[in-house]
Amino acid sequence: MSKRNPIRIQQGYTPASAVPTQVVSNEEFIPPAQTAKQAQVEWLIHRTSKQLSSTLGINRREFLKTTGGMALGFLAMNQVFGQFFDVLDVEAAEPQAVQALKGDIPFIFDVQTHYVSSSFNQPGWKEGLLGLRRRAREMGLNPKLAGDTGTMADLSWENYIKEVFLDSDTSLGLISTPPGPYPWEAVVPPKEMTHIRDEINRLTTSQRMLAHGLVMPQLGKVDLDYMDQQAETFKVDAWKCYTGSPPKGFEHGWWLSDEKIAYPMLEKAQTLGITNICAHKGLPLGPVADYNHPRDILKAAADFPKLNFLVYHSGFVGTSRINLDEAKLGEIPWTTEFCRLKKKQPKLNNVYMELGSTFGQLVITEPLMCAHLLGQILSAFGDDHLIWGTDSIWYGTPQWQIEAFRRFQIPEELQEKYRYPALTKVLKAKVFGLNAATLFNVDIETKRKELPKDYLSHIKMAYLEEGPSPSHHAYGWISK
Repeated sequence: MSKRNPIRIQQGYTPASAVPTQVVSNEEFIPPAQTAKQAQVEWLIHRTSKQLSSTLGINRREFLKTTGGMALGFLAMNQVFGQFFDVLDVEAAEPQAVQALKGDIPFIFDVQTHYVSSSFNQPGWKEGLLGLRRRAREMGLNPKLAGDTGTMADLSWENYIKEVFLDSDTSLGLISTPPGPYPWEAVVPPKEMTHIRDEINRLTTSQRMLAHGLVMPQLGKVDLDYMDQQAETFKVDAWKCYTGSPPKGFEHGWWLSDEKIAYPMLEKAQTLGITNICAHKGLPLGPVADYNHPRDILKAAADFPKLNFLVYHSGFVGTSRINLDEAKLGEIPWTTEFCRLKKKQPKLNNVYMELGSTFGQLVITEPLMCAHLLGQILSAFGDDHLIWGTDSIWYGTPQWQIEAFRRFQIPEELQEKYRYPALTKVLKAKVFGLNAATLFNVDIETKRKELPKDYLSHIKMAYLEEGPSPSHHAYGWISK
């Protein structure tokens, strides 16, 4: 992209169905434009929804908000991309049939969710809503971003609760944040993340939320001291770090394998007993050095076997940065390489791959590529080392991603040729929540009994009885 050919940005996005038909940014990457196949899916949804809504006696917009509208999205993708989704025609034609086919709802623990603080007011960010817009504008990629003001209410924690808990099957959520110039000046600082976590848990009378702390080890002792405060005062549940995003005053990122910079932070995490290190890996923005590459994880994990390393985004470089022909053959930059490196260390057991944004991008852009990525991760790391994340609220309610993964299958020919495992119901249950529950010491059986009795479940029951009103709106931005 160049200044002569700037991308156009649309703030927010209401897709033609509950399933998006183009990639939405999570504010950490520039989204690619809609592909020809995605446009074809969108056309099929538009044409068929007119027929089905007329038969059901409702308008098309109302139909697209039903479970039948969501099923239609997967049927359209099967028609365009091939048979990747387990969906029947009757689910679109008779939406009431969906509940009978759905079966038990899995325990879903989303380890990457977001909202935006209403008090966030860092210079240069407010007019772009968030940092990626500011950076894209500064890089000259889209001068029109100067007038983008956004709607902070859309990204508030109140709307977050509706989108994540009322309009989806999510049981637990972990609040995360994009970085800021310093950890205490992040988009949602750790102090606020933990405060919202505590308020939601108090109001619901159960644990529905967990919250990240934030580390920037290039700050040295200042960062270590702030880790003490986050652990002792805020009682954070895990550490989030951005190796490709240095604090203010530093010119480049850092590596988790850097014994001088990163190891004091890892030693502190171990001492504090907060042992989950969640590292943003993948989705690099602009012509930056590859500090977002995941290869440094393996050395750090080997040197700190008592810590768990959660590779957020699974190291995926992003749909706009791949060679499509190579990717269709299973060569996915960064993630494929990282999986091969892991296979050389089969005894390394404290590295976990997370799906936020990665699954959401791939499953609607190239399901074949998505099948390769899931197959490679499961082959290299095992089905107990893949964890669920959606990066919502950027993508609106996570329900469409939940439904997509629940229905998604790796084709048998890929399983045979590449020895990928089948995506069984048992495997998906592990990914959806059981694996993360183990990492965060959540007692599943106790939680299953506790959640239906809590206040949030009562609110959701009343909401569903009155008639749900999902927005099906994505709050990130798209390229046009």
